Amino acid sequence: MIYVDPYCELANYTQLPKADVILLTHEHRDHLDLKALSAVRTPRTVVALTQICAKSVEGGIILGNGDTTVLEGVRVDAVPAYNIVQKRDNGQPYHPKGEGNGYVLTFGDKRVYVAGDTEYIPEMKGFKNIDVAFLPMNMPNTMTPEAVVEAAKAFKPKILYPYHLRKSDTSKVVDLLKDTKEVEVRIRKM
Repeated sequence: MIYVDPYCELANYTQLPKADVILLTHEHRDHLDLKALSAVRTPRTVVALTQICAKSVEGGIILGNGDTTVLEGVRVDAVPAYNIVQKRDNGQPYHPKGEGNGYVLTFGDKRVYVAGDTEYIPEMKGFKNIDVAFLPMNMPNTMTPEAVVEAAKAFKPKILYPYHLRKSDTSKVVDLLKDTKEVEVRIRKM
């Protein structure tokens, strides 16, 4: 059982299975929720996290961009997640380069990319053989529907799940990718 950024506002984690692995992408409260973490974490749970998250969570394995490890038989590659365009009023990016992670998980011959909070960044162009991608569409902090489509066209995951949606219109992604037959868009009702 693998959880990425468990967050109590989205589920009752006390009623869900305990975690074998938890991946934390960055320190924002909707990604580093200590209540959700404690609900699914056991003494045997492996937690992989960023350097900044390690200030709040004890006993984790720190992964930086470019690090690779194997957790419970699953290869985990920590990849960059950051903003280029989207910035706070003071000019600082919502997610500075080098602080947050996305993760590429390899299960046998299947590769799953969970982007974390990021924009469409140049590193995505180098991703290969992604079977399933979860790309965030939470403005103003991550990607517009158009940016999600540009990212999907760059590395062509077989299946794309827009996620971290807030009030974003997923129908735009579906429409803009309707002629890109290599990418199947799946929308989950939350």
